[in-house]
Amino acid sequence: MPASMMIGLWLFISTPVPRPMSPPIEGLTIGQLLDTFHQPRGSAQHEAIDIMAPRGTPVHAVVDGTIAKLFLSKPGGNTIYLFDRQTAFCYYYAHLDRYAAGLHEGMQVSHGDIVAYVGSTGNASPNAPHLHFTIFELGPEKHWWQGTPVNPYPVLFDLLSAGRH
Repeated sequence: MPASMMIGLWLFISTPVPRPMSPPIEGLTIGQLLDTFHQPRGSAQHEAIDIMAPRGTPVHAVVDGTIAKLFLSKPGGNTIYLFDRQTAFCYYYAHLDRYAAGLHEGMQVSHGDIVAYVGSTGNASPNAPHLHFTIFELGPEKHWWQGTPVNPYPVLFDLLSAGRH
């Protein structure tokens, strides 16, 4: 095999891939997914997907991991940063109505656990409650606010298509 192919194969094999174990909203279907990752939002790209759901719909941990940060921000409102157990990826949830009772930073959660409820906090329209969801590949520093965005659409599409949840 030529060296250039070996390097490409090594990069493909060694590049981590996010592997959610359950969808962020129970009963989520492929038809509810809309790839808005590259859509412009102001002067930047969206770098997330919005999953429309009624206010108060339970939001679930997609992986086993740690609640790295609960944060109130002007654009995202009530947010959660969930690190997977390997601290390779951060799963970001925004516009949440409220957190699940007892949820706190440093808490270990399992995939499928209810962590919050759909809302429209932050800059979301009060008439369009939804879950703003994205994935970041964490850098070596493992900062909750820093990472390389990963499009969650194909990741969730594959999860739902395979029936692995």
